[in-house]
Amino acid sequence: MEVLVDRPLLSLRTTLVFLLALLAGVTAGGLTALAGEGTPRGLLAGLAATGLAVPFFNRLIDTESGGSQQREYAGADGGEGEGNG
Repeated sequence: MEVLVDRPLLSLRTTLVFLLALLAGVTAGGLTALAGEGTPRGLLAGLAATGLAVPFFNRLIDTESGGSQQREYAGADGGEGEGNG
């Protein structure tokens, strides 16, 4: 019985999101532990930072075309004009 893998388990984008989230979590946990809060609180801070970083980096690394349209629309109201200054 042969098992052939035709594609990777995770896409490159998903891997990058998880890697950046893990890096953020390890950094937050390490800094919390070094600040004197202890290992358990550092671990909890790292896990919380990882959990919050996944949706952040997922939205930051947006490959959909809708993301650029939202940025253009959001920036349209930022200029000075009537009633803005």
